Amino acid sequence: MMDRRNYNPLNDYLFKFVFGREERKRITLSFLNAVLEREETDELTDISFIDREFDPQFEEDKRSQLDIYGITSDGSQINIEVQLLNRHNMQKRTLYYWARMYQTLHKGEEYQDLRRSVTINLLNFHLLPQENPHTMYGLYDIQSGHRLTDDLEIHFLEIPKFKIKSVREMRRLEKWLAYFSNKLNENETEELAMSEAAIGEAIQAEQIFMQSDVERWQYEQREKALRDYISEINATRRTSHAEGLEKGLAQGRTEGTEQALLQSLRHLMNELSLPAERAMDVLHIPATERSRYVKLLGQ
Repeated sequence: MMDRRNYNPLNDYLFKFVFGREERKRITLSFLNAVLEREETDELTDISFIDREFDPQFEEDKRSQLDIYGITSDGSQINIEVQLLNRHNMQKRTLYYWARMYQTLHKGEEYQDLRRSVTINLLNFHLLPQENPHTMYGLYDIQSGHRLTDDLEIHFLEIPKFKIKSVREMRRLEKWLAYFSNKLNENETEELAMSEAAIGEAIQAEQIFMQSDVERWQYEQREKALRDYISEINATRRTSHAEGLEKGLAQGRTEGTEQALLQSLRHLMNELSLPAERAMDVLHIPATERSRYVKLLGQ
């Protein structure tokens, strides 16, 4: 068995290959049932994958692309998102994506026809104050704890918070967290695969992916883009600190800082396929300066 610690199971090309394919939806269903704590007769038995991109309703809207989106056997909409870096907008970004997913009414339909919508965020960083790696949010009355509706359900799985333990002691969701954490040695990984059939299938799918020259090239390009992005952001932050970026925002950026930001913008757009507006959000470029950067990008 290939040592999984040599690659990243949260790479979006690899993740979608394993969890976003019709022929492997048994893997996805096992993962969803673990997160949603569905068991026996309550388990989800099917999911239909749909490629969904939200078109902007207004000119200022951002275009949204869901990582994995599907309709499950109970009629729920499920969106699984993977985030490797903390861009400090996860809470609002999650609500934005969820709200757009929930808006499914067509002409002639009524509000009761709206589908239950569930977002599952797989995060490779710490975000929330809770110690537990799995947190679920819904709509509750603050005083009584009464749940208004189960139409809104947002899950956060913070992978770095997961603490390795014996596979025999792991519950079903913990086994999936161990799979994504990528911290197990070969013997532990083999034990994990034997303890949960769907995880074994996921690991086999990973090996098929890695043996494909085309798939592996895409994987490596995305990993390179991520490394370059982190490096450039760090360089930009160091430059910004040295040259007084806050003052520069009010009085005009230095040419060096501007070029560094332009380079980062192009990288986000070309390598990570982010639209210009989204890339400028990531880099915290003020709204008053965005039109100028759009013109510079067009040069």
